[in-house]
Amino acid sequence: MAYFSRQDIDNLEHLFKINLINSCSGFKSANLIGTKSADGQENVAVFSSVTHVGSNPPLLGFFCRPTTVTRNTYDNIKTTGKYTINPIQLNNFEDAHHTSAKYDSTISEFDVTNLQAEYKDDCPAPFVKNSPLQLDMSFVEDYIIKANNTILVIGKINGVYIKDNLLEDDGFVNLSKANIAAINGLDGYAIPKLEKRLEYQRPKKKEKL
Repeated sequence: MAYFSRQDIDNLEHLFKINLINSCSGFKSANLIGTKSADGQENVAVFSSVTHVGSNPPLLGFFCRPTTVTRNTYDNIKTTGKYTINPIQLNNFEDAHHTSAKYDSTISEFDVTNLQAEYKDDCPAPFVKNSPLQLDMSFVEDYIIKANNTILVIGKINGVYIKDNLLEDDGFVNLSKANIAAINGLDGYAIPKLEKRLEYQRPKKKEKL
């Protein structure tokens, strides 16, 4: 088994270290976050850090890199307070991955990929068309992680659009039915399949001797 001490990690070649540490956290959610600037410029970008924060109220979080350079998604969210979250699928993960390229804020990733913007109800931010799950989000608060200046963005869910065949009777959203992708590291895409759902677990009762 390979072993890397903290000193070994610090001395690794830059790209090797990034790949190693990003892969260690396991499979992550793969989502496209759609935003629009105050002057109407659309933006969509891939994020692998969207995570559940709470159900009541319904909150999700994601991490942004430090704002030492322009971060269009973060800037748009802070300016307008609105964004969408759309899971990446088997049929669009290559276009989705391309949104990680550093385009100028005047260029929309919708224009340089086959991804298409879609608008619903009164949400001003673009959804990704044909996404089987679409979340209408509003900014709540953000936190600077002092250890590395990354930013945790917290948002509330205003509305959820789900394809009927994914929604089960108890509210469970079966993403595997839609070939939803997961990300291993920075650039490894996988399509997970649901193996089995398990019941809510309670402590086992100790048998009497």
